[in-house]
Amino acid sequence: MPFEALDFYRIDDDLASEERLVRDTVRAFVEKEFLPCVVEHVRQDGSFPFELVPKIAELGLFGANLQGYGCAGMNSVAYGLIMQELERGDSGLRSFASVQGGLVMFPIHTYGSEEQKERWLPALAQGKAIGCFGLTEPDFGSNPGGMLTRAVRDGDRWILNGTKRWITNGTISDVAVVWAQTENDIQGFLVKKDFDGFEARDMKGKFSLRGSITSELFLQDVAVPESNRLPNVSGLKGPLGCLNQARYGIAWGAVGAALACFDEALRYSKERIIFDRPLAGFQLAQQKLAWMATEITKAQLLVLRLGRLKDQGKLHHSMVSMAKMNNVDIALRIARMARDMLGANGIVDDYCAMRHMVNLETVRTYEGTHDIHTLILGRELTGLAAFEG
Repeated sequence: MPFEALDFYRIDDDLASEERLVRDTVRAFVEKEFLPCVVEHVRQDGSFPFELVPKIAELGLFGANLQGYGCAGMNSVAYGLIMQELERGDSGLRSFASVQGGLVMFPIHTYGSEEQKERWLPALAQGKAIGCFGLTEPDFGSNPGGMLTRAVRDGDRWILNGTKRWITNGTISDVAVVWAQTENDIQGFLVKKDFDGFEARDMKGKFSLRGSITSELFLQDVAVPESNRLPNVSGLKGPLGCLNQARYGIAWGAVGAALACFDEALRYSKERIIFDRPLAGFQLAQQKLAWMATEITKAQLLVLRLGRLKDQGKLHHSMVSMAKMNNVDIALRIARMARDMLGANGIVDDYCAMRHMVNLETVRTYEGTHDIHTLILGRELTGLAAFEG
């Protein structure tokens, strides 16, 4: 039977027809093109269905909320619904599109020169070029300002040295947006894959996000032309602005993972006969399903309001932190609960709950850990920064 999304509070009534069309189109793509192949790719550590990239691009899903340069120019709610449906398929699929749009195309669109925009944005939107985002380092994740990667000015070029880790799409990227400390402040650079001294290597042995490519980037005396520096931003404002875009998409994506797990648990509990009646007829099962439905509905309302505020220009980064923190947390708890309701069947990849569960362990960690977003929210409420010395 086809997937049925929970809509207990009739949220569909608050969506424009164009927004529903976008969601339904992506939902059909995920159902028809992605779900039939995801299991085989997850079984291969670090394998992504790269053959789907042209179809994703054809649907306008790369940088879908950006204006011009071949981008679809959708509103924030439509973009969020795209992320929701992609993550209903797999966190790795949403990560691929989220990195391409939110962490590569967004900084070029927002901080880049006109020449950089014309050079890269149409190619990235069409999937003819793939990008990655180089911020996190082996010893600096939650504190990006402590990064060790350095860029030293040398005439009309910059010399970059450093290492970046946990980089989605690193080994398949044509360009990396690399953030480096300069003599004055942090700057962003567009590093092409064929620059001398630049190397990307796959990271193996992951239990989570196995359907996604995760890499390390190594920069040894990489000469980057001044024309490849993002000219319109400096300091942590640049990378943190990008992360805010990506976190917005994650808050929506987590809803998609939760919807997938809930739908699977509900169907299974109705069909699974135990002690001569369906599992769904027992009080404990109903309590779990009721809790899941309530938390999903709250998460749906949270991101819908967040999207409307974003389009009105009223969004504050702490609002995104609340949504990312809450929605990923409840999605992970729902995935664990769904896995439990499936019993032994829940540990095999005939079912999606455990795949979403292990993926969400990563989503809870990246783009700001659960605890960091808690402290960001605490700082906004109290005016006191608990994570600064």
